[in-house]
Amino acid sequence: MRTADIFKEKTVFSLEIFPPKPGADESVIYKTLDGLTDICPDFISVTYGAGGGKNGSRTIGIASDIQQLYGVTSAAHLPCIGLTKQQAADILDSMQKSGIENILALRGDRGEGDTPHGDFEHASDLITFIRENYDFNIIAACYPEVHPESASAADDIKHLRYKVDQGASHLITQLFLDNEYFYRFYEKTLIAGIDVPIEAGIMPVTNRRQIERMVSLCGVELPKKFRQMLDRYGDDPVALRDAGIAYAIDQITDLITDGVSGIHLYTMNDTDIAHRIYDAVQSLIMVSTGMRA
Repeated sequence: MRTADIFKEKTVFSLEIFPPKPGADESVIYKTLDGLTDICPDFISVTYGAGGGKNGSRTIGIASDIQQLYGVTSAAHLPCIGLTKQQAADILDSMQKSGIENILALRGDRGEGDTPHGDFEHASDLITFIRENYDFNIIAACYPEVHPESASAADDIKHLRYKVDQGASHLITQLFLDNEYFYRFYEKTLIAGIDVPIEAGIMPVTNRRQIERMVSLCGVELPKKFRQMLDRYGDDPVALRDAGIAYAIDQITDLITDGVSGIHLYTMNDTDIAHRIYDAVQSLIMVSTGMRA
């Protein structure tokens, strides 16, 4: 099923997982899926090794198995950084043969000091390539706190509108910790005429290492409430984990109450966290779905 069609029926709740690293036991990811699919997510996205990395074949296999073995719609990530058009076509052909319908088209992260050579400078270039040559449903990323390489918020919205015009039918946000960023961003998308569903990407932050990585890679702002949580529970890993889950639940509750199209939960392959969050918001999703129908 194409993810864009699911939003016509309900408030969407979806999950992201990542494949095991090359050389790791692949059975682990299926234990993770055993623990996640009983949530009955609307779809599960699977991340990909950037630049045609070795994780790519696992991404395709896992995304296919999510559909064939678990009966859940899947979406395969495809970062285009460093890829030639022929490499992208080979990957997309493989995805098509595996029955995958949904592609999350990304540029991917540049390594420090790295200038990879390929045929795609931006995610929009990949989106155009897919639309012109294939019949996939295309998902794209968006940034409530503005993409770190954008000249301005207005410039960021302009490029997002271009992604949609080129064929993206559904957007998923980068993680954020302050819902006000999402609400301001969403208003700007409406003004810009972006009329596709936008899912709020939520990552439960449950340890200090995650926080440091988010700040360094994503430029995520830490709101006062979140910093207070860190100050209070940062030296107690168990308490910080519980507080991080509670913080994510509060974020999701607020977003669903405000009428968000969907929630995309970055699970970090942690089934316990995913279950605790879903159990807390399940009734809200069901009520919101009834109101949307």
